Amino acid sequence: MPNFCAAPNCTRKSTQSDLAFFRFPRDPQRCRLWVENCCRADLEAKTSDQLNKHYRLCAKHFDPAMICKTSPYRTVLKDTAIPTIFDLRSHLRNPHPRHRKRIKELTEEDIKRIKERRLATSIEHVAFKQDTTATEGNTTDEPQMSTEEREFREHVRSLFEVLVLLGKQSIPLEVSKVSEAKIKSNNFQALLNTCLNAGDIALRKRFDGAAVNCEYISTTQQNQIVEICENTVRDEMLLEVRESRFFSLVTGDLVEIGDEKQLPLFLRFVDHQNGLREEFLDFVLFDGEESALVERFETQLADRWGLSMEDCRGQAHKATGSTATKMRVVAVLLMEKYPLALNVPCSHLALNIHLANSLPFPNVQVVIETLRRIGIFFKTQFTQDELDKAIVTHYQKNEEKGAAVKQACSSDWTEEHNVFDVLVDVLPPLLLCMDAIRENEEGTFVESVTAEAYSLSEILADFEIVVTIVILKNVLTFTRAFGRNLQGETMNVFFAASSLTAVLHSLNEVNDNIEVYHEFWYEEAESLASVMEIPVKVPRLFLRKQHTADMGKTQTELYFKEYVTMPVIHSIMQEVEDMFCENNLKALKCLSLVPAIMGQMKFNTTEENYADVYSNDLPSPDTLPAELHCWRIKWKHRGKEVRLPTTIHETLQLPDVKFFPNVNTFLKVLSTLPVLKLEEKKGESASDRLQAYLSSVPKKQWNRGLAMLFVNTHVKHDLDVMVEKYCPLYLEDDPETEAEGDEAAEEDTPIIEVKVVDV
Repeated sequence: MPNFCAAPNCTRKSTQSDLAFFRFPRDPQRCRLWVENCCRADLEAKTSDQLNKHYRLCAKHFDPAMICKTSPYRTVLKDTAIPTIFDLRSHLRNPHPRHRKRIKELTEEDIKRIKERRLATSIEHVAFKQDTTATEGNTTDEPQMSTEEREFREHVRSLFEVLVLLGKQSIPLEVSKVSEAKIKSNNFQALLNTCLNAGDIALRKRFDGAAVNCEYISTTQQNQIVEICENTVRDEMLLEVRESRFFSLVTGDLVEIGDEKQLPLFLRFVDHQNGLREEFLDFVLFDGEESALVERFETQLADRWGLSMEDCRGQAHKATGSTATKMRVVAVLLMEKYPLALNVPCSHLALNIHLANSLPFPNVQVVIETLRRIGIFFKTQFTQDELDKAIVTHYQKNEEKGAAVKQACSSDWTEEHNVFDVLVDVLPPLLLCMDAIRENEEGTFVESVTAEAYSLSEILADFEIVVTIVILKNVLTFTRAFGRNLQGETMNVFFAASSLTAVLHSLNEVNDNIEVYHEFWYEEAESLASVMEIPVKVPRLFLRKQHTADMGKTQTELYFKEYVTMPVIHSIMQEVEDMFCENNLKALKCLSLVPAIMGQMKFNTTEENYADVYSNDLPSPDTLPAELHCWRIKWKHRGKEVRLPTTIHETLQLPDVKFFPNVNTFLKVLSTLPVLKLEEKKGESASDRLQAYLSSVPKKQWNRGLAMLFVNTHVKHDLDVMVEKYCPLYLEDDPETEAEGDEAAEEDTPIIEVKVVDV
């Protein structure tokens, strides 16, 4: 991703030219002069460290005398360089300036100071030209890069090329965990050897001159190179996030890396091409209390990434069981501090599965985990064929029903909105399938598959699990259509927001008549258990606690009513109410700004009633009513050949949407809400790519940096930037290093030692 120039009225970026881009200086006094000359009001409150880390100016804003090109890969500024060339007037001809570059009004004193600095620069430029004439055309007063330094940079560049290749191909660094004392080769070394023997001149020169000729690479150096790659890729993405301003947080399933539980963190935002994106940014340590995790989120975003939680407009957390309970508290704490960080379900996960994941009951979590294992178990064609045979056998007297069940199980049914409906229908043949695989009469399946089949069949043959599945199916029937619409097209999402009242009414009606509903559901569970020859009984643990060995049918039914049905219905109701509070519904109803929805509503929409949610985000909130009126008139009186855009993405791509700045901002903010589906195909989202990395690499060899490279292969990997960041870590000609003695010098040398084998 490109670097963007922070200067007002400048739209240059690094991908459009060979211009150099320079960071704001760390020195506070000099940095203040840069900010003053930029005349960017929004930069004045930022620290010099924040500006240095996240903002750049292109070379067009500096006098040429201030710029020195020390090598083909490096352009630097003089230590006293101050930007003096700015366009501070063209925005006056543009009625809709970019929101992020607010140009402050200049006083006479400000103008006088800028002119004085520009004059001083001009004088220095004249002196510079005189010096160059005296030195017969020498174009720079900075020393040229030495041959050794240039060769070293080429060598380091080769190392980064190899590491990026490892990351993109999800190849782990190490073959196995070994100590440095064993000096064992790894994948990094193997690829370096390949590059050497393939003719990499920079590597060959470096390694031929190495004092030590052994097969070894420093773990410290590896980690530094990986970290630099990771940070460079992340910085590229953060440039666009900051350009967008508004974003949403999305977290994934817990991952255990290096004996620590880590939470994958994604950011959803609208990029400079008005496309909705969701990118993987990092892992966050999942440790400590909820308040500590909230603080960790804030630190990660503000201190490390230069983002503000004030610009967060949504959050979605994918978690199960106790983790879901903890993340729910985290979401509430974040909303208390940042009310517009709305907690909503994520479009990656069916709403019914999300609701089931949020239930902190052991029996429900067993069902959820079993579903996950079933989904993995039937990924192979052999096991899927066995399930198809079992379905045909079980439904041989009802072929139409059997065909429907077989069709429902042909895809990723364990991730669909109707997963529990399908599970109830497929449960008897599923148990038959597991029994057949366990017996393995034809020797088709390996031992690990038969062992998994045995484990799954033991779980599914438990009456408590059968009752739990039936209760989940019946309770979540009321939210199934709502969830499907909520994660469908934009128009469906808008109408889903209006149907929430009916969903809550249905759930309340069930709660008020729980005895009647439970009786029907319990009979369904008994009937299903009878088909599978599963004994009807309460859990053994409960019997042991009650010190009784016999419970009648009535007592058994009451047990499941009290410990399964009622907790499930109450928790589902509470979760739905929490996730669709007043602000959440207001935000979703603002989707009526999409022209197709306006047309469906006969252009009789009332966005003004809900606009107060985001009034502070709009560039001109006072003109919103008039602008909305013009927006409706534009589409109402369109030509017959003009088609109404049906999605937010389509609407944002319209060339004239920029003439409606409030509407444009509104749509961009709404786009970031995690509940709206991405345009990407299945398997192409960042969460899918992360899952692909975790599946393809052995758990013990998971690496945060390589995961970042693999998931973000589409992001620009600027090797020159990586080299610039790495070189200061090991300055070869540092006199202090030379004075420390041979042992320290050998330990700090930048040479990565690899045994070279000629072929």
